Amino acid sequence: MLRKRGVRVVEPGEGYLACGMTGPGRLAAQEEILKAVREVVEAQQDLAGETVLVTAGPTCEDLDPVRFISNRSSGKMGYAVAETAARRGAKVILISGPTALETPAGVERIDVRTAEEMLRAAQSRFADVSIAIFAAAVADYRPGEPAATKIKRKNEALTIRLEPNPDILATMAKEKSGRLVVGFAAETEHVAENARKKLTAKNADLIVANDVTAEGAGFDVDTNIVTIFSRDARDLPLPRMTKAEVAQRILDEVMRLRGVLRSKPASHRAGD
Repeated sequence: MLRKRGVRVVEPGEGYLACGMTGPGRLAAQEEILKAVREVVEAQQDLAGETVLVTAGPTCEDLDPVRFISNRSSGKMGYAVAETAARRGAKVILISGPTALETPAGVERIDVRTAEEMLRAAQSRFADVSIAIFAAAVADYRPGEPAATKIKRKNEALTIRLEPNPDILATMAKEKSGRLVVGFAAETEHVAENARKKLTAKNADLIVANDVTAEGAGFDVDTNIVTIFSRDARDLPLPRMTKAEVAQRILDEVMRLRGVLRSKPASHRAGD
């Protein structure tokens, strides 16, 4: 309940307790308490009055009742964006695929499983938001005909027909109507070229791109190495940093670009 109200909770430490048992319950280390206090006190509130939608995590597309197609996304990047936006004063709606992460304090979370469920959830809340950040690693394809029962092993090749999932970023960006839309691009080659193409093709305002094969970037780690590509031709390469720090820089660029768009005459914003 406290987390839902936006309270920052410092978890207890683990170790030997006065009752004779070992486990969580010790007073948190002073440095951890002070770090949390500094983060709360020093947090800027430049997103106050904004409603931010964030998608995060993978999607799972069922092959049969036992197996599914997915990817290695942990959801950490999207959750970091949601948590940081809430700390900066925004109302945050987090649409999450299956993850093992806790809901950030003060964030409304909607759990989904498939790409189609994620799209429907985004569409149902899009009218409420001013900024949309699509950080989820959405499966590009799903089985055309999921089996109703478990597919049994046979000593022969198995062919599964896949069909494309909806493109959530492109679908929502078509309806942005003044909203600022951010997409992500997880690449393994030609990162800048692919990111710039995606920026235009998807009608996004920012694309956050990384090479997921680089050490310290991509899935399953707490750090990332990204470049932020902007519709106003500003490319911002960032060194390796924690995903929380990357989230801050993404939101800095969101607010910078939001200020640029707001400063333009209405006639120049017709296509936004």
